[in-house]
Formats: sequence, C-alpha cells, structure tokens
Amino acid sequence: MLRKVLTFFLILVCFVLQSTFFRNLSFAGIVPNLLIILTASFGFMRGDNEGIIIGFLCGLLIDIFYGDILGFYAMIYMYIGFLNGKFNRIFYPEDIKLPIGLIVVSDLSYGMLCYILMFLLNGKFHFLFYLKSVILPEVVYTIVVTCILYPVVLFINNKLEQREHLRRRGV
Repeated sequence: MLRKVLTFFLILVCFVLQSTFFRNLSFAGIVPNLLIILTASFGFMRGDNEGIIIGFLCGLLIDIFYGDILGFYAMIYMYIGFLNGKFNRIFYPEDIKLPIGLIVVSDLSYGMLCYILMFLLNGKFHFLFYLKSVILPEVVYTIVVTCILYPVVLFINNKLEQREHLRRRGV
C-alpha cells in the first residue's frame, strides 16, 4: 500500500513540477519531460506491468489537463512504460548508462510519435524544423534533469524494495 501511495505522490509531484516550476525554467519554450523519466524509470526498475500502470497514470494526467483527445498521451506513455519494462531483466541499479539510454530513446520516441500523430497526419511536413527546435532540445533538457531526478527515484524504489523484502521475511 505504501508503494502505491508513494508512487502516486511521485507522479503528482513530477506533473506539478513539469507544469509549473519547469515552465518557468523553459528554454525557448522547451520543458523537460519528467513524466517520461518517471515512466521509463519505473518500467525498467519494476517491470512492464508497473511501467504500463505508471505510464497510463502519467499520460492520463497530461490528457486531462493539456490533451485534445482523452487517452492519446495515456496510450503513448503506456507503450513507453511497457517497452522499458522489457529491459527489467538487464537492469542494474548501479549502472546509469542503461537508464539514460532508455530515457533518451523514450523521449525521442515520444517526440516522433507526437509529431507523426499530431502534425504529419494533418499535412504539416516540417519534420526537420520540429526535430531541431522541439524534439532534440527536449531530449537534451530531459537528460540533464534525469541526472538529478533518476537517483531520487532509484533511492525511493530501493527503500521500498528493502521494506517489502523485510516485510516478506517477517522482520
């Protein structure tokens, strides 16, 4: 129960930070995607089922507050959580290269999917402009913030796993 409450609280904190604090720290309108960091992190730390749930909740928050179509972002984030969850078997907490690589790929995929589904299908063929002015700057900004946020998420996850392990042992 504590894991669910803390995870939901973490989702809300990241959403609020992304929507308020980092909007004030935006560079040319670019804000880091904290919810991608969170979805990808929980995906590869906890597996694809948890990645899907976290992704759905993160995407649903974006759909409710910023989306035009309910479920659009929830679907994208669910896929990101699911695919990152497939790397759970090769995840080692002390290695930061895999998480950063997966978060880069996740944010790039998110940007590409948003471009394809929101702009390309509407006849707007300015891909290179969108890539250079939105997708890549967001990826860079997200990676910088990942170096700060990921250790916090990892610490919380490790503490929760230790607590669950002790509880299972009856200590």
